[in-house]
Amino acid sequence: MSSIMKYPKKVVLGDITVRDGFQHEEKIIPTDAKLWVAEELILSGYKRVEITNFGNPKGMPQFNDADELMRRLRNSKKVAHLISDVELTCITIREKAVERAIQARREGYGPDRILFMVSTSESHHRTNSGLSLDDYWKMCEKYIPIAQREGMKVCGTVSTIWGCPIEGPTELKKAVEFTKRWLDIGADDIEHADHDGSAPPNKVYEYYSMILDAIPDTTKHIAHFHVTRGWGLANVLAALNAGITHYESTLGGIGGQPANFVDGMPVAGTGKYYYQDPSITGLVSTEDMVVMMDEMGIDTGLDVDRVLETGQMVEKIVGRRLRSECAHTGRIPKSLTGRGRS
Repeated sequence: MSSIMKYPKKVVLGDITVRDGFQHEEKIIPTDAKLWVAEELILSGYKRVEITNFGNPKGMPQFNDADELMRRLRNSKKVAHLISDVELTCITIREKAVERAIQARREGYGPDRILFMVSTSESHHRTNSGLSLDDYWKMCEKYIPIAQREGMKVCGTVSTIWGCPIEGPTELKKAVEFTKRWLDIGADDIEHADHDGSAPPNKVYEYYSMILDAIPDTTKHIAHFHVTRGWGLANVLAALNAGITHYESTLGGIGGQPANFVDGMPVAGTGKYYYQDPSITGLVSTEDMVVMMDEMGIDTGLDVDRVLETGQMVEKIVGRRLRSECAHTGRIPKSLTGRGRS
């Protein structure tokens, strides 16, 4: 038996702090702070960054500044030398959001990639989108080619793969079928999402093995894990063992269901929180995942120390201690006098 663990030696990482991370915060994060985080991620080497949501900000006021943030990032002198090589993603759950993204694209500040979302659970899908699955698939079939003609890539998310916080257990094979359907109707890649921390590592390995058997092109698949039950990095390791090469995460492990209470006022969000304690939700920590991969000899293409410094600042931005351990412990010392790799 081989004593060597098998996993990819190079990965592509995306960070989604500025959108998914901040959407769960119960206070408005200043646009200046969002811009700073996006710029620092790009300067750290990220080529895929998720920025905002073009949906109606009435229910999700965290995204009131969507157009301003995208304009300022596109015009940022700080990252002007890098921005052309970075894929900026915006969420566009419904028709008007797609149309906003298209208009922004035509005006020169729009996203390079937009994201639609389906859940294998009908009730979870209706909560997120307001449409039935049948109606949502029809909408996507209409808008995917329109978006692509404007020069934008389209990502299709599959959620509730390993379970649903509303309906309970789900079937893995249904998520495989949904993945195939996304690709059949023209999606460029697929985000496979454990949005509520229901995925145990053995089932993660089983699912991604099924996915790569059905669709072997690893560039088509992005792993997205939450840490609601503390299994996030274990699931990253399981996905690595299955052969997955693309991952996304948030600084400090923040994020989750859009806040339904912001700056002292109840707002719609996506309705009642799935869990009584909203602080238990969150994604895999960017800092911890990057350091773990670095220690495993996996090439992430990132400036690890700058990522850690950015994570430390995100704690100041949100005003509390976050989930990352490595933001505080740092990297494993490689000498008696210094920390980190030379």
